[in-house]
Amino acid sequence: NSPGAVAACRNKFEARQKFAAAGLHVPEFLRVPVDADPEAAAGEASYPCVLKPLGLSGSRGVVRADSAEEFVAAFRRIAKLLASPDIAGQREEQNRFIQVERFIPGREFALEGIVDEGSFRVLALFDKPDPLDGPYFEETIYVTPSREDRSVQRAIEQTAGRAVRALGLRRGPVHAEMRVNVEGVWMLEVAARPIGGLCARVLPGLPKLLIRHALFDDPGELRLDPPSAGVMMIPIPRAGIYEGVRGVEDAKGVAGIQEVIITAKLQQPLIPLPEGSSYLGFIFAEGASPTEVEETLRRAHALLRIDIGVALPVLAR
Repeated sequence: NSPGAVAACRNKFEARQKFAAAGLHVPEFLRVPVDADPEAAAGEASYPCVLKPLGLSGSRGVVRADSAEEFVAAFRRIAKLLASPDIAGQREEQNRFIQVERFIPGREFALEGIVDEGSFRVLALFDKPDPLDGPYFEETIYVTPSREDRSVQRAIEQTAGRAVRALGLRRGPVHAEMRVNVEGVWMLEVAARPIGGLCARVLPGLPKLLIRHALFDDPGELRLDPPSAGVMMIPIPRAGIYEGVRGVEDAKGVAGIQEVIITAKLQQPLIPLPEGSSYLGFIFAEGASPTEVEETLRRAHALLRIDIGVALPVLAR
């Protein structure tokens, strides 16, 4: 892929511009310098709206605002996040701006695909059954195959293909996210990479398929056996110090559960969204249907008891 195409995938403002130029559904949006007057910017927004950094992922820094007062608070909170050493140290131009766009109501989905010389093919479509209406947008459950009507799935696939072409992607994996409502399919973002982190384990054949494709071999099809699978990204319930989790073995014993992986480390500071960038861990399940998989994930998660201690403030002398 060209550097320009990949750069557009990593910049929400550029991606929105390209989607709009291609005639895709795009909410009203504007880009505001991070050092701008938030009260003045609040006067330009339509409500409800969503404020988001241009270059962060995993819903980090994404906040909904339903009023000018909420806008100002969210803007200042995101600006503080972008000034943190781990982000400011990247010296990325896109981190000097905050994107403001009209909130898109609807059901949210994620898609795994592959591009071969500009031809786009869907490998898996995930439902996100938990509503993502704000004020923060922490993802929890992915389940595949989608339970949507075939007509909706076809519209998602076609719109994702148009988005891929609008960005100029020619080859390689694609992870895309979108919302669907009565107006149609709204692309949220397209990344020139596969699904992130341990979540890829929900599609066991995906790494092999992508390697074959990278070697210019026929990648074949992605098949699930059992026919449905899902993953739950274990959310961080509150800020504090991670002291352990009880009930892991009970959760593993739930029929249909494949793995329960706790990635948090003892005494690790836990930071929830919108500032945080990690989960407590992951739960993987398989089953005969997407509904069965979703129920299995929820039962397993309900058995976990997370122990979180109080984080004491550091006082400067």
